[in-house]
Amino acid sequence: MSSPHRADSYRAVLRTPGAVRFFAPAMLGRLSFGLLGLALILSVTAAADSYAVVGAATAAYGATATALAPARARLIDRHGMPRTLVPMAVLAAAGLLALAWLTWRPGAPAWSLVALPALVGSVIPPLGPVTRTLWSRLLADRDGLRQRAYSLDSVVEEAVFLAGPLLLGALLPFAPPAVGLAGAALLLVTGVVLLVGTPLARRGAWEIQDPAPDGGPAPWRALAPAMAMAAALGLTLGAAGMVHVAFAERHGDAALLVRFEIAQTAGGIIGGLVYGAVLWRRGPQPRLIGLGLGVGAATLLAATVSGPLALCAVLFAASAAATPAITTAYLAADAAAGPGRATRAGTWVNTAFNAGASSGGAAAGVLATLVAPAQAYPVAALPLLVVPLLVAGAAVLTPSGRGGRPALRRPRPTPGGPRTPPEREGSRPSTPSADPR
Repeated sequence: MSSPHRADSYRAVLRTPGAVRFFAPAMLGRLSFGLLGLALILSVTAAADSYAVVGAATAAYGATATALAPARARLIDRHGMPRTLVPMAVLAAAGLLALAWLTWRPGAPAWSLVALPALVGSVIPPLGPVTRTLWSRLLADRDGLRQRAYSLDSVVEEAVFLAGPLLLGALLPFAPPAVGLAGAALLLVTGVVLLVGTPLARRGAWEIQDPAPDGGPAPWRALAPAMAMAAALGLTLGAAGMVHVAFAERHGDAALLVRFEIAQTAGGIIGGLVYGAVLWRRGPQPRLIGLGLGVGAATLLAATVSGPLALCAVLFAASAAATPAITTAYLAADAAAGPGRATRAGTWVNTAFNAGASSGGAAAGVLATLVAPAQAYPVAALPLLVVPLLVAGAAVLTPSGRGGRPALRRPRPTPGGPRTPPEREGSRPSTPSADPR
């Protein structure tokens, strides 16, 4: 890829004044997302005893959370975090508590089990992009410090999304699954309230000297490669996840899915830590292309293995490249967006990834019923074997100097408002998921 150098340590990131103060509550709020996914499935299953209703409920939540994420991010960029995040969190928590009350016992109307998840998804705050926006405000990209911060963000998020189901599993012997929905509501509101109370979250955004302040042609051209790669990553990872299920069923052991999840989480954490530990000479887009091809090649390799242990090793390698690839997609988006668009740029990349993951999972579900996993894995790998080459070719053909970051200018100070120093040039990432991580 390119010659790496050691970047600033993770300790340097956490020692930055204000870092832990906003990062800890942000991760507390994001723990609610790790708890919510499984709690929603189990709660609706217990209340309705119908896979059709469960599928409709999860699809309703995912559809509104993904489709409306850019609109919520635009509100945050335009009106600030304190004015937007708290109302979003309160509304989402109210929906979760209402859903918990309905699903505490069987017999809830089917329409309510679909309508309430749709409501929650429409207002759920995008804490992943918000957190990365705050990292971007806090850190200049000195010696890769911001890159290290985003890698740390992705790694901790991997752990958080593993901790959510484990927490719910610890609660289930003592309470119905609906307790997970109530717990997610409590974590979400607590995390958001603590987050918006930090000085960093209360700062105002810097104005942009750009003829199209809401996202004109130049920013969209610059965001297109990151969005294309994020969508391809989502397609491959979403499809592969469904093929893993078929692989486990072929071996007659559903418990293999737990091993696969552990292998992927371990690979993502180690890969993210190693990736963030070095300062790469090349920009984010070439790195993203190389990492995407690596994930595609590892997914293709899965077609050649026959045993669960070998597949665990392949999944470890794929995730070790996938987490840095997702992180780099957000770095590329940050480099293209500029101040005033930070949350929106990250959210669009997240939306592309989530849309790809949903589409890939749905298509692979059909494919896995028709062919064996050995034939399905190459199809799942195809997006990351083709799209990176198309993005690389487009980069060669695109004239240099187009689609860059907009120029900055100091804003006129508002009466009594703080004056925020301009953000320095650099890059930043986010993370993935079919939820607003």
